[in-house]
Amino acid sequence: MQLEVLGTGCAKCNALETAVRQAAEKLGLDYELSHVKEIAKFASYGVMMTPALVVNGEVKAVGKVPSAAELTTILTTAASRE
Repeated sequence: MQLEVLGTGCAKCNALETAVRQAAEKLGLDYELSHVKEIAKFASYGVMMTPALVVNGEVKAVGKVPSAAELTTILTTAASRE
């Protein structure tokens, strides 16, 4: 599973990266996580607010750090589609 956190490195962006890593580990997922800081890449996804979470090329959350329950749902749903 490809996971991308889009954000310039602000506190919320870093919090999202940590939360995603924790949720993926808890679920035992096979994943690759990258923190994308290039604004041009944000625009390529149509993201205008950060942080944002991209799962397997699809934007799943924008402008917030989802709760642990929301992240679990997002990641579980994506894993079931692989």
